[in-house]
Amino acid sequence: MQEKVELYIFNPEHDMALANFSPYYKAPQEIVRMKEDLCFLPVWYASENSYISTIYNRYNKELISTFNEQISSFKHFSEERFVDYFLDYNIKPWGWSPSLVHALLLSGVSENSCPDKIRLERIRYLSSRQRCIEVLQYFSTINGLCGESYKCNDITDIKNILNSYSQVVFKSPWSSSGKGLTFVSNSIWNDNIEKRLLRVIRSQGCIMAEPLYNKVLDFAMEFYSDNNGDISFIGYSLFNTDTHGSYKYNILMSNVSIEQKLSEYVSKSLLAEVRTSLKRKLESMISGDYIGYFGVDMMICHENDDYFLHPCVEINLRMNMGVVSRILFDRYVNECSTGKFAIEHRTSEGEALSIHDEYISQYPLVKDDNEKIVSGYLPLTPVIGSTRYHAYIIIFNS
Repeated sequence: MQEKVELYIFNPEHDMALANFSPYYKAPQEIVRMKEDLCFLPVWYASENSYISTIYNRYNKELISTFNEQISSFKHFSEERFVDYFLDYNIKPWGWSPSLVHALLLSGVSENSCPDKIRLERIRYLSSRQRCIEVLQYFSTINGLCGESYKCNDITDIKNILNSYSQVVFKSPWSSSGKGLTFVSNSIWNDNIEKRLLRVIRSQGCIMAEPLYNKVLDFAMEFYSDNNGDISFIGYSLFNTDTHGSYKYNILMSNVSIEQKLSEYVSKSLLAEVRTSLKRKLESMISGDYIGYFGVDMMICHENDDYFLHPCVEINLRMNMGVVSRILFDRYVNECSTGKFAIEHRTSEGEALSIHDEYISQYPLVKDDNEKIVSGYLPLTPVIGSTRYHAYIIIFNS
């Protein structure tokens, strides 16, 4: 029997679609724009000889032509990989949701290529921030860790949490990239905040609450879960967030360098213990219900004149920017270099193209004898006049 060809799909609406959990979910127009602008992103993490779906994009011809010019130095990418129609593939989406399955089935994909309703429900359950409570309880006997998470079902639960901690971050059970967060203290509490939190409870069944920690560093451990239920650690990712907790960009470094940076605050033995324990816990939780890459966001926190590791801020049970950054560095970047991977939103027509041209001039691409990037700018998706979402890396020669 011939092995199915892998087909990669970038569907950034995944988390909202999973929260909605309807086959007929329609993403906001801004997310549709992101999907169109960044549909080629999987080319950098896809397997060799696989395909990238651009079926939902209105600008395929122009984008393909532009993108081939921009990545011409990477000879293993060719136009044949970009297909507008698909039927019988091993599908690798950013994440699975009922709306994606519905769209695929309408396109003629076999039901055997998609998860059924029971498996989708299981993926949604495992993707909820409620699972962080279980993971943090599992780590309760390990010294050097911090992290607490609570489920609030009503306004009484919310008020009890606020009375217990000076500052609290409330989180929607399903949201992504630092979205769905509300930072609250008793001193700023008002009716608008109460209404916002209660809306989440009405729409998603509950809301999560965590004490606000004095964060020093954001990072993640990235994993792969196979169809046998085995989970393997694929590396670290290091990232920055803004003051509201929203994702900004990933720092591109070797695994060794990231671990060395983390060990300035916590021991390598603690990192290894968390990694091993987390792998064991996740294998028992996921047990083959999810196949693919995923990540567990963590923090280094400074409390009482010491540093602690928060081992489970959230579980991203989908492809994520941390995995993309890990693969980008390991596949394409010289191990002695560092850099950043960013996806930035431009607010006006032509702005992304202008910045793209500026970066080409300011950061010329330099590669070593093994075709690994030593320094310079590389766009990861096509940049044309209408582009609003701009994905790129800039590498610095260390």
